[in-house]
Amino acid sequence: MTTPTRPSERRRFAKFATVGASGAVVDFGVFNLLATLLGVAPVAASVVSFFCAVLSNYTLNRLWTFQDSRSKRKRVQLSQYALVSVVGLAIRTPLFQYASRGYLAALGTGGLLGLAPETVAHNLALATAIGVVMLWNFFANRYWTFADVASSDLANRD
Repeated sequence: MTTPTRPSERRRFAKFATVGASGAVVDFGVFNLLATLLGVAPVAASVVSFFCAVLSNYTLNRLWTFQDSRSKRKRVQLSQYALVSVVGLAIRTPLFQYASRGYLAALGTGGLLGLAPETVAHNLALATAIGVVMLWNFFANRYWTFADVASSDLANRD
């Protein structure tokens, strides 16, 4: 998959990525709260933080990125968004586990900026997984969940 080529779709992708960045803040914040401070297992913390970010991202994407998407009921759109996200989670979880092991092996016993190697490895793995899944999420949501938004709609705005 590649990024969109039409100017309107590039702007839409930029908005989606901006919303995704705010979702990443939610994702990393909840993940680190659960895993680092509360001692929840990293994979379980990753799943919970993912769903918190999904709810945040859906709301912001509906209101801003795909603001013209109103032909579907919210419940239908949220269900579609959630299904796309669950597929994203199925991609993300093994990738997170695999990358965590790889980063931890690369770090050895040394951390970074005074952080434990496990914390650094898990956060690097989470960043990697978020980047990969963002592409899946954009294309699946753009062309299924928010398919009722015309490509040229965004070109006439902003």
